[in-house]
Amino acid sequence: MSYEFIVVGAGHNGLAAAVHLAAQGRKVLVIEARPEPGGAVKTQELTLPGYRHDLCAMNLSMFAGSAFCARYKDELGAHGLEFVPAQHCFASVFRDDSALGVGASLEETVSAIHALSPHDAVAWSQMVERFKDVAPYLFGLLGSPMPSWAAARTLFNAWRKQGTSGVYELIRLVLSSPRDFLDRHFENEKLKAMMAAWGLHVDFAPDAAGGALFPYLESMANQNFGMVIGKGGADTIIRAMTGLLKAKGGEIITGAPVRSITVSDGAARGVVLEDGRKFSASRAVIANLNPRLVFGGLLPAGSAPESFESKVKAFRPGPGAMMIHLATSGLPDWKAGAHLQKYAYVHVAPDLAMMSRVYAEAAAGLLPAEPVLVVGQPSALDPSRAPEGRHVLWVQVRVLPAQVKGDALSQIEGRDWDSCGQAYAERVLDLIEQYAPGIRGKILASHVMTPADLERENASLIGGDSLGGSHHLDQNFVFRPVAGYSRYRTPVKSLYLCGASTWPGAGTGAGSGFMLANMLAK
Repeated sequence: MSYEFIVVGAGHNGLAAAVHLAAQGRKVLVIEARPEPGGAVKTQELTLPGYRHDLCAMNLSMFAGSAFCARYKDELGAHGLEFVPAQHCFASVFRDDSALGVGASLEETVSAIHALSPHDAVAWSQMVERFKDVAPYLFGLLGSPMPSWAAARTLFNAWRKQGTSGVYELIRLVLSSPRDFLDRHFENEKLKAMMAAWGLHVDFAPDAAGGALFPYLESMANQNFGMVIGKGGADTIIRAMTGLLKAKGGEIITGAPVRSITVSDGAARGVVLEDGRKFSASRAVIANLNPRLVFGGLLPAGSAPESFESKVKAFRPGPGAMMIHLATSGLPDWKAGAHLQKYAYVHVAPDLAMMSRVYAEAAAGLLPAEPVLVVGQPSALDPSRAPEGRHVLWVQVRVLPAQVKGDALSQIEGRDWDSCGQAYAERVLDLIEQYAPGIRGKILASHVMTPADLERENASLIGGDSLGGSHHLDQNFVFRPVAGYSRYRTPVKSLYLCGASTWPGAGTGAGSGFMLANMLAK
């Protein structure tokens, strides 16, 4: 069968591209290898019936604030899109059994910071106010192809409104490490740790250049706009997009792995499925996949120049992650206070020293002694995630090695995730127990996904990397995924890439899929 556009991979970026192209009257087919669409955005009953767990992504704030959602908000709503706002967004717990958090109330946040440092309370308030002026330009850059006249216009407008010094500060932010940025603005170590924890949601240890932007954006956006999760699960965005795609005449096939992308006369012409079915694309094939799966994988050998393929082969994954999903009889009893049960996220990352140590240990192939944890409490906001009076916990273990070479504590003997995953999950639960005593006694069932399990679930999560590749400066902006090919095209005519491996990178913002579709629709 023939289509104008074929999208390989039904993650949210691929679906965003397909929806927008179908909305322009294009004939679109989406093909997904797994039995259900969604990629890393799925919600499943992983532990017990009635307990709905977000497989990987939980925070949908980027999607809710995206240009794609703004364009199709009413139509997505008609197909079931629903968000649940978090009045208390994120918090960090510390070794002295205290905590610091950010919520919708600026007064509440500033009061908590003031108790630690009056200087920092003023600095935080000033940063929040300044963010209102800076945000349009930051989001303008993140929402523009890289490079593009749109990005250039955003910088020009920033210069007109903010002056040369304002543009310099913007560039300085983008290039700074988390530690340098935080030291420049604040004096209290707890506040710095609370913000720096966001760097390890990506792959930025405290001293990694280019790592300040994400902690700054997340902290300021949560303070100014709050956080949202999906009503009933993160898959609300996937169900809404697939419903809208079909309503606009698009088609989707699931449980259908692609064997190869067909190429003739130097251009992508369609795909062949593992079961032998063939589909042709008259306009383009869009691969919503890690580029390492496409070049040297789905494409015939020699389809792209050797120089390009070697650069794709060298495209580095970010650190691995582990997901631990818990069905529980109650929320954690945090030693830092019962108020923490209201927060969407609780970070267990008490200081910058341990964040640096975790990153170094993982980079050396070691199981970190004290892992960085993101403890999500979605059922505290959305009771529909679990039976009445029960809860689900979403525990993401950040910055782990893809290949295990040893254990930083010399306690776990396994040298691959299949043999040491459960033992390491016990270490994680022991750590949560330190900050929330009695949590083990509340666990009704658990489901552990090691970095190896994540890659088996989704081949694009290479080594358990949920980022689509490292976001360090040499793999970001115009260098993502390969310098000269940051605008989604490839050396193979009519073949395009989108997804987390392309600009603007990881997250649920659907940016690459929507920007690519806008370019192709013209």
